[in-house]
Amino acid sequence: MIELPEAAVLARQINETVVGKKVKNVIAAQTPHKLAWYFGDPQGYKGLLAGKVISGAASYGGQVEITAGNAKLLFSDGVNLRYYNEGEKPPDKHQLLLEFDDGSSLVGWVQMYGGLSAFPEGENDNKYYLMAKEKHSTLSSDFDEDYFKSLFDEGTAKLSLKAFLATEQRIPGLGNGVLQDILFNAKMHPKKKAGTLSAADKQVLFDSIKSTLSEMMAKGGRDTENDLFGKPGAYKTRLSKNTVGQPCPICGALIQKEAYLGGSIYYCANCQRI
Repeated sequence: MIELPEAAVLARQINETVVGKKVKNVIAAQTPHKLAWYFGDPQGYKGLLAGKVISGAASYGGQVEITAGNAKLLFSDGVNLRYYNEGEKPPDKHQLLLEFDDGSSLVGWVQMYGGLSAFPEGENDNKYYLMAKEKHSTLSSDFDEDYFKSLFDEGTAKLSLKAFLATEQRIPGLGNGVLQDILFNAKMHPKKKAGTLSAADKQVLFDSIKSTLSEMMAKGGRDTENDLFGKPGAYKTRLSKNTVGQPCPICGALIQKEAYLGGSIYYCANCQRI
């Protein structure tokens, strides 16, 4: 899943690789997928994008935005986004394919669910997209201790830390994937209630959010996700599908997996107490 570190890495790689290329052809919705989300009619994407030059990319939370002339491309959630050089064959099944005039291509496809959109600049009114653009990124100096503490209120007191951090777009791009190591590094259980945190606990959690996400991005994303060239990130996750059942790197107790709030949580019962 594209979360904040992966979105930042993808945007950087697109800026390094795709910027300056002219869109020659666009194939949208070639492979039907019930949970591939588009903005408007994908059959109109070719008319919108063909002939446009890619001028830049940016990440907003867990979304990657690409600018092509007066149009925008937006990729989010479970999209696999790959770049192929001239002569390299893209996959036969995909939901969005951009062919450039130098023979290279950018391809997006969805496994479970994901968004692949193209639209004239300023016309996408999706609330999650707008919130991600408006709210402070955890990687910026605007996301400071005071801002983080302002996210806590009476309505969040009964929420678990998983629900507090990874739902309702309180912190865009912080999803269930990166959540696991953030809480492990803070020594807090995913089910711990937000209202039980002391001022010192909030400082510890804030520091873990900043340091964990920065490390993930600096190392090219998590080892559970792939970059623009199909390579996994160099950040070795401590808690993920790759480490469940293995010894905790701190105490040696086995890493546990549990279904919770529509997804999985991973934790060390010894280090992360409720």
